[in-house]
Amino acid sequence: MYISLDKKNRNGKIVTIISNFIGKQDDLSILEKTLKTKCGTGGSSKNGEIIIQGDFRDKIEQILNQIGYKTIRKG
Repeated sequence: MYISLDKKNRNGKIVTIISNFIGKQDDLSILEKTLKTKCGTGGSSKNGEIIIQGDFRDKIEQILNQIGYKTIRKG
């Protein structure tokens, strides 16, 4: 999975994007809920991407690696 930051078309606000998820939509929703809870912020998931409000790249990378996902930082 790729972890990147984005602030385009978001009124200058930064979001962390987790992309290239391979699996079922239900698994994506569960992972999104887990990341939102552990980061203490809002977010959403759609089209194989998870969007978390704020810059949480380090924390999300640690969480995903503990769960067993391999991550790569982009940008």
